[in-house]
Formats: sequence, structure tokens, C-alpha cells
Amino acid sequence: MKKINYNNLTAKQQENYNFLKVSALLAEYGFYTLRLSDDWQGADFIANHIDGKTFLKVQLKGRFTLDKKYREKDIWICFPCKDDWYLYPHDEVIDKLAEYSNFLNTKSWKQNGKIHNGSPSQKDLQMLKDYKL
Repeated sequence: MKKINYNNLTAKQQENYNFLKVSALLAEYGFYTLRLSDDWQGADFIANHIDGKTFLKVQLKGRFTLDKKYREKDIWICFPCKDDWYLYPHDEVIDKLAEYSNFLNTKSWKQNGKIHNGSPSQKDLQMLKDYKL
């Protein structure tokens, strides 16, 4: 077998690849995942924990993302950064980021209702450290 080059994949192939990669990671934490064919309540997939109680609605992203459309929907965002993956509760991270950042007053947030960053700052990564898988 020959390994593929992620950068040569189409956007849909990259999304499938990312889902499978993060599903394997989440299995190590006792989760199994269910891919949704259509965004359901903002989620790309559901992560169910073996405890039978924990149920996460997860939006899979290619970068660190916050978006007003996910507010108050109990959405978790999952994204890769370098060789790591992060899984964070969307609304909680908005509050944490607002403590040290002025992003709520940026043009991007006010006009477009979102921010995203493929290379989060060291400060952002420090804030996200508890969400690293």
C-alpha cells in the first residue's frame, strides 16, 4: 500500500479523511462516532460516549473557528492544527477568547459573524490546551 498525500485530496475527500482520523482519536477516549449525511442542528457528526450519558454534537472544521450560527446550540468544534486535534465547546471558547481578545469588536465578527484561523496564536493554543485530544 502507498500512503496518500492529504493535500492532493478534494475538499470532500479531506472532510472524509478528517472524520475518520478524529473518529479513531475519539475512540481512545471512549467515544464512537456517527456521521450525519446532512448537518443536524449544526453538527457534522455525533460522538457518543460509552458511559451512555455523554452525547456531543460535533462540527468538523479544517481550522480554529467560531461562528455566531453555532451559538446556543451546544455544538463542539473539532479541528486539526499541525499534528494535533482539538475538540472544544463552541460557546465556552467564545467566552474564554473574549477574556483576552478583542475579536467581538472585529469587522469579521460584527459583519460576518465568524472568525477562523488556520494558524492559531500561541495565546490561543494555550487557551485551547485543555481541549487538545
